[in-house]
Amino acid sequence: MPSFSTTRRVAHTATNMFDLVADAENYPKFLPLCEALRIRGRQETGEGRAILVADMTVGYKAVRETFTSRVLLDRPAMTIRVSYLDGPFEHLDNVWRFVDVGEKACDVHFSIDYAFRNRILGALMGTMFDKAFRKFAEAFEKRADAVYGR
Repeated sequence: MPSFSTTRRVAHTATNMFDLVADAENYPKFLPLCEALRIRGRQETGEGRAILVADMTVGYKAVRETFTSRVLLDRPAMTIRVSYLDGPFEHLDNVWRFVDVGEKACDVHFSIDYAFRNRILGALMGTMFDKAFRKFAEAFEKRADAVYGR
């Protein structure tokens, strides 16, 4: 099963990066392969935590797939956990963790583990997904520069 993990030091605070990643509605503006994202529901659970249920449509060339995930926004822990609910995957687990490393810098830890349910779709989309996941952290860093400045 494919997986990817990376850590990037960025010139933005952990809070700013958490807010940027938590702002899922804007993903189609800058995230590779993301064509649409719709929040189905949001539940505030208290103490800086919330749960979102979101549909994301990803596409490459003629292939389009929509999947649903549960997103746990945990501001006190500075983590965002994405768990797969429905769609073309067998499973998908994604974790973001943000750690301040100075006044205006943080380490962004990103990991993802996934497998497509359909082997043909996995073969078709797998290489593209792998390349896209490798660019996700970079895409968020560029977005942070645009939103918060350098």
